[in-house]
Amino acid sequence: MTQWEYATVPLLIHATKQILDTWGQDGWELVQVVPGPNAENYVAYLKRPKG
Repeated sequence: MTQWEYATVPLLIHATKQILDTWGQDGWELVQVVPGPNAENYVAYLKRPKG
């Protein structure tokens, strides 16, 4: 059974692709994006297998 680790990452509208590409290079998979605390930000939820 795969065990996962999770991360939450703030996303800025002007740098969303760059932020997600950086995390993706480290093996993180995007699970969901939700609105952040203000109109300029979002929060990304990511996961990757432990180990």
